[in-house]
Parts: sequence; C-alpha cells; structure tokens
Amino acid sequence: MAIDQKLVKLHQDALSEFDRIQETVRDERMQCLEDRRFYSISGASWEGSLGDQFENKPKFEVNKIHLAVIRIINEYRNNRFDVTFSAKDGSKDENADFCAGLYRADIEDSQADEALDNAFEEAVGGGFGAIRLRNVYEDEEDEDDDRQRIVFEPIYDADSSVFFSLDAKRQDKSDAKACYVLTAMDVEAYKNEYQDDPATWPKDISQSQFDWHTPDVVYVCAYYKVEMAPDIVYTYRALDGSESKHYKSEFDKDPEYKTELLETGHILVKEKRIKRRRVHKYLMSGGGVLEDGGYIAGKHIPVIPCYGKRWFIDNVERCMGHVRLAKDAQRLKNMQLSKLGEISALSAIEKPIFVTEQIRGHELLWAEDNVKAYPFLVINSLTGANGETVPTGPVGKQSPPQIPPAMAALLQLTESDIADILGNQQQADKMVSNISGTAVDMIQTRIDAQAYIYISNHAKMLKRAGEVWLSMAKEIYIEPGRKVKVIDDQDSASSAELLAPLVNNKTGAIDYTNDISGAKFDVKVNIGPSSSSRRQSTLKSLINMIQISDDPETRQVLTSMAMLNMEGEGIQNVRDYFRKKLVRIGVIKPTDEEIAEMQQQAQNAQPDPNAVFLQAAAEEAMAKASQARASVIKTVADSELAKAKTIETLGKVDANSQDQAMKMAQVLSGALGQPEQIQQPNIEAPPEQ
Repeated sequence: MAIDQKLVKLHQDALSEFDRIQETVRDERMQCLEDRRFYSISGASWEGSLGDQFENKPKFEVNKIHLAVIRIINEYRNNRFDVTFSAKDGSKDENADFCAGLYRADIEDSQADEALDNAFEEAVGGGFGAIRLRNVYEDEEDEDDDRQRIVFEPIYDADSSVFFSLDAKRQDKSDAKACYVLTAMDVEAYKNEYQDDPATWPKDISQSQFDWHTPDVVYVCAYYKVEMAPDIVYTYRALDGSESKHYKSEFDKDPEYKTELLETGHILVKEKRIKRRRVHKYLMSGGGVLEDGGYIAGKHIPVIPCYGKRWFIDNVERCMGHVRLAKDAQRLKNMQLSKLGEISALSAIEKPIFVTEQIRGHELLWAEDNVKAYPFLVINSLTGANGETVPTGPVGKQSPPQIPPAMAALLQLTESDIADILGNQQQADKMVSNISGTAVDMIQTRIDAQAYIYISNHAKMLKRAGEVWLSMAKEIYIEPGRKVKVIDDQDSASSAELLAPLVNNKTGAIDYTNDISGAKFDVKVNIGPSSSSRRQSTLKSLINMIQISDDPETRQVLTSMAMLNMEGEGIQNVRDYFRKKLVRIGVIKPTDEEIAEMQQQAQNAQPDPNAVFLQAAAEEAMAKASQARASVIKTVADSELAKAKTIETLGKVDANSQDQAMKMAQVLSGALGQPEQIQQPNIEAPPEQ
C-alpha cells in the first residue's frame, strides 16, 4: 500500500510540474509546429485569418521557403558527422578506438540516420527536434540471450511531445532533472493495451493546463526523473593484483555475483558510501502511473534535443528555425500572386453594355463569340418615341481591370525580401561556364555559412548523444568473451571480443582489452565542409598533393589513399585492395582480423621460384666460400708444420755436429797425453720457432 501511495504522490507532482512546463513554453512550441506546417504542407500558408479573407477567391502558393529548407537539409545529408572518443589526459588509448567502432556499429545497426535526419529537419523547419537512446535485447525472440545493444530512436513532432524541466539551461539539457516524452494513442488502443479507461480518471485531471485525453486521443508519457540514489562502492583485488569496483545495487540485483567474486579469489579491499546519479523511468498517463520502469542504463536522461536557433529571453527558452522570419514575406507574395492571377483570369478586352431590347434573341451569339470568334455580331435596333427605328450602339463599355502600379513594385520588393531572409544563392545552384574552381568554392562557402548554425547545433546534439551512449555502454557491454560488431573510420566492419585477456609483457599480469566499463573519454564530433562529404574533400586534397609530390614512394602512398577514398558503384573491391596494400607497407594500422588473415596467408603461401633460386644460389655461394676458407686454413697449417719440421731437422744437425766434434777432441787429447776430461762448451739451443 505504501508503494502505491508513493506512486500516487509522484504522479501528482509530475502532473503539476508538467503543467508549469507546458504553460511556459506552449506559445513557443506552437510557433515551431506552425512553422513546420507552413513549409511542408500544401495550403498551410493560408491557414488562419488570412485564409478567411480569401474565401471563394484564388489562393495560389509559390513556396520559396520549402526550397530553402530542403537546400539546408541536403547540405547536412551530404556531410555525415563522425563521433570519436579520446582519453581525457590526451594519451593514446586503444580502447578509445574500440569505443568509437562500437558506437558506429550501434549507429548502423539501429538505422540511426532516420532519427538523426528527423531531428535535424524538425530543428531547421520549426526550431526544435530530438532523439532518444534505448537499450534493447539483441535477440528479442531468444529467451536465454540477455545480451543488449543500444539503439537510436526518432522522436516525431518533438516540439509537441518533448519537454524538459524549466531549470535546465544548457542547450544539450545535460543539467535537466526531468524529461517528459508524450506519445499520442487511439482511445481504443489505449484501453486494450493498459486496461484503463480515461473516463474513470479523476475529475481534477481535466482541469489541468494540458488535456491528457480527448474524445479521439489519449496521451501516454515516458517520464524520466534524475535521482541521487545512495549506494556503496566496493573495491575488490584479484589474484593477479588488479582491482575492480562493484556497486551494492549490482549485488542486490544479482546476489550470486558477489559469491562468484569471492570464490575466484577476489579480496575486498575497501568500501565507500556514495550518492550515485541514476535515472528512474516511469510510464504514466493522466490517470496515474502505468508502469515503474526502474533505473535505466547509464546516468543521463537518454533524450537529446536539437535546436535550430536558440535563445533565453525573459527566462523563457525560445527557438526558431529557417522558416519563421520568412513567413510574412511568403504570405505577402502568395497574396499578390493570387490577386494577380484573379486579375489575369478576368476578360482582357472591353465589354460592351447593351439594354435588354438590343440583344434579346441574340444572347447565345454574344455568349459564344468569345469561343467561336464570329466574323460579326448583330443587335436589335431601338424604336424611338414616334415609332421610328433608332440605330444605336452599346450604351456603354466595361474596361478590363488594370494592374495597379504599386503591385508590380511590391512584387519585386517581396522577392528581394524573401531572398535576403532565406539567403540569396545568386544562381549558385547553376553550373556557369568559364568560372574558376576558386570562385565556385567561394560561392559555396557563402551558402554554407547560412546553414552553419544549424550544422553546429546538430553537432552539439551528437556530442551529447555520444556522452549518453558511453554512459549506457559502460553498463551494457561488460560480458567477457562476447563478440561484438565494430566499424572503423573507413566504414569497414569487423568483430571484436569484449574483455579479451592479454598477458602484460612487462609485469606478467593479465590485462583485458576492449574493456570500457571504467572508461573516461572525451567525446568529439568531426565537422567537415558542408559543400561535400569529408571523403570527397579528402580525395580532392590527395589529388592536389599527388601533383606536387616528387618522391615516388610518397606518390604511391598518396595514390593508394586516393583510391581508398573513391566512391562509386562497384568500387568497393578496389578500395579493399588498396587498403590491404597500405596495411602491408605500414601506412594503415591493421585490424585484428587483418592481422590474422596476413598470418594465415604467410603460412599457406607457396614459395616463389625466383626467391627459392636466389636463396639456393646464395647458400651455394656461402658453402663455396666456407670451403675456400677451410682450404686456406689447411694450407697455412701445412706451411707452419713444414716450417716446424725444418727447424727440428736443423736442430738435430747441429747436435750431431757437436757430438762428432767432441769425439774427435777426445781422440786427439788421448793421443797427445792430455787429460781425458774436457769441459763441454756451453752451446745454447736454438730459439723455439
């Protein structure tokens, strides 16, 4: 019962706040809606009191505003924005590139172009548009698949359905405390889906500023409310020394998760009580809260506005698009053209005026003359007072209407005013011969400047969308080993694994790649020239660089980059070829799939016959060189050996000579009677060689 009373109180407070918001911005938002109708719906320029004045009269419409709005929309569609992520400290973070690839994949898979285009068109036309981000199951039909992705959804008629709290002053509404998104439903459809009858709602609901139900329509509202919910953050340390943070709300949602951490060796290091920013979603109608959606993923309201032009005046947010200031000039032109058409439709010749007796019996003849162009016409003669016949012509003539001189001058002034307000293109949309490329660029730059405020405000919306997406992604893309689709900045899709383990070569600890759960990135939006896409602009710059480069290697790289940025039917295979070429020479960093593909190709590659021949020839030359070296070494060794033997022989010869001399001396001494003992001379041995 307490919970029901809490929802009742919340519903009452929400209705009161919505009434204050709607009452404050109602006039501005009604003008936004009127502006969008004015340029996009045929006949809408005659709505209101002006149409009443021209009742039963021609109401022509030459919609100059429509063409001007479409031109700005085309400038935007020809220039798609790209959202990138970078580390807050400016360092190189591979997770930032992974995060950008994941964001592009969500953009592509959810067909976000529809949502982004609709928001931009409503902002240019009326002044206010919006998109919404939502997490959905990747496979709605699989009961066991809990994996989720983030989708970008359009919000149609945002000027009539999206309202932020009045205290929000930032353009991206990052400071909003609440947001209301209305959806109109048929009465019977509402009864069948929610089992609720608007006829049973409390009577005080009908006294609110906003009619939550009419005989034909019932409004259902998605109510987003920012809450600072108390929570406890726990820090756990794993066996490898890494630390991770977990919230008490996570354990309350999944009690087994805490047990799994403890069983895998995680130790509680510290805990801290905090106030965590969360967004609570409710679904309500004028009668009460239909559904309590709980806390959504992320910590930001997932509704992002897009403005055309925006001001705060008298503490009221005011906005407009490209239409409002030109409406009066367009109405005046339509009035003048309608009056001119009415004058032109009248007879261009003088009409004769007769009395009845003059044309009695000839009425059909005179009536058909305008079509059949009879050679002559007849009338009846009149009878005088004495009965005589009195020949006479028309009693008068009716002159054709004349165009007032002031109208011709006013038509020229009106045309000039419309051109000044909407932007005078000066025939820039026509191809004029004998005009330089520089002059064309200058003309296009002037046109782009008129649309830049809308482009810039749209970029602010995309920056905020990237911040909201990152906040949601940090809570959704957390499953280890999950395969996800990523798209690089060249629009090439590949697969990546979330939280893939990787051994750190320096510390030996296990790191995890593709982990954005704790990422803190800055979001940037790349805005290219409005007159062409960034790829076309890059291609033009590359071609200019090729013409002034003298280095063959540089020209080869620039040519490959130019081919990579080419667009056209059937050119994708050529682009893939030149990407692989640039990857091989180290110009472009390869993806994981490209690395695996190159490794596989290296293993399966057949040896090149020329390379094999050259390698064999080189090995043969090396063998012959080794053999020649060994022969030289042997020759040197033999020479040294021969030299040693010679020395040894000489040594022996000297020793033999000495022995023979000694024996001869002894013989002679004996014969002469001298003592037999003769001292042997001290003869030094020859030095060792």
